[in-house]
Formats: sequence, C-alpha cells, structure tokens
Amino acid sequence: MAKTSASAMKNFEERLERLEDLGEKIRKSDIPLDEALKAFEEGIKLARTLEKDLDKIEGRIEVLMNNSSAGEDEKPELGLFDDE
Repeated sequence: MAKTSASAMKNFEERLERLEDLGEKIRKSDIPLDEALKAFEEGIKLARTLEKDLDKIEGRIEVLMNNSSAGEDEKPELGLFDDE
C-alpha cells in the first residue's frame, strides 16, 4: 500500500475487520468445508497484505523518530493518523 492518507488507514482498518470476520466465520462448526477453506484462503491473503502494510508503517515511524534534524519540540507528521 503506497498511500499514507487517512483513506488508506481506513482501508487498512476495513481489511483488518474483514480478517476478523473471516476468523469468526471459520470458527463456526456449521459451515461447509469448502466455504471454510475459501474463507481461510482469503484470510491468509489479507493477513499477508496487512503484515506488509504494518512493516511499511513501522519503517516510516522509525525514520521519523530517528530523524536527528528534527528539534525536540517538533512533532513528526504522520499522514496515516490524520482525521481528515
């Protein structure tokens, strides 16, 4: 995910919510095996993309926190967390 805007964060949150829904669906004992397998496959794909996104976010935060040119009173701007 190359975007770092509030809409990208919402997209991340929506995908995380979808992953949680899939996990709940798989735990139900009354769904057919093929449906559970499809949900599992979708969940694995979502988990991988979310993990990549978190790695990118973590890297950006590390760069911002380790930026020695910023003064102590300056706060780094993280577009991910804007309320726009």
